[in-house]
Amino acid sequence: MSSIADNIRSVTRRIQKATKAAGRNDGSVRLLAVSKTRPPEDLREAYGAGQRDFGENYLQEALDKMAALEDLGDVDWHFIGPIQSNKTRPIAENFQWVHSVDRAKVARRLSEQRPDHLPPLNICLQVNVDEEDSKSGCNLRDLPELASTVSELPNLALRGLMAIPDPDQPEADLRTSFQALASALEALRRQPDAEGPLDTLSMGMSGDLELAIAEGSTWVRVGTALFGARAGSRNQPSGG
Repeated sequence: MSSIADNIRSVTRRIQKATKAAGRNDGSVRLLAVSKTRPPEDLREAYGAGQRDFGENYLQEALDKMAALEDLGDVDWHFIGPIQSNKTRPIAENFQWVHSVDRAKVARRLSEQRPDHLPPLNICLQVNVDEEDSKSGCNLRDLPELASTVSELPNLALRGLMAIPDPDQPEADLRTSFQALASALEALRRQPDAEGPLDTLSMGMSGDLELAIAEGSTWVRVGTALFGARAGSRNQPSGG
């Protein structure tokens, strides 16, 4: 059985190969290890193999892991799950990235509750590119208004967009979904009031990362290919 370290090396090679095939610069795509439901020992092993960015869906589980791994001082924690309004304070206080902001109320609370001694919280807006009823995310029509609101909040840094297209749809449709997100980000960059670097596309998982990279992804969210299949899942996926 492959170790987590072996899996990280394998996925890293896939990312490098896909980046080169897309004619993009080496290092322009980063690996986010989706560590939801994984014990702290798995994250520690991944850390030992050089992984520094971990994505969590469930707040209390994430906080418990942070406490167990507090000796690892250079980890960046990414919240990638649906956000309840009453859970924004601990997210604002403990994470470096949030990939799943889909409404202005949540964004305002994150900004208000971000401690002054911390740098701005890196934000990706979650877009429901396929307009699936079961998925979180704002629709493409409402995205410009939400982006404008978030860009004005003082303790947030609007970095880009995230989407979770249906991984089981035909490849052509999946490519279209990735292209739609990339086009939406480019449209935001052209807005006269655009703020922040807007340099991030969080899209692509274990089974489709090559396709996502070809269409411009800068963060691929990978869980299964690093840690193995989960026994079960709660709620919707945010990476896999």
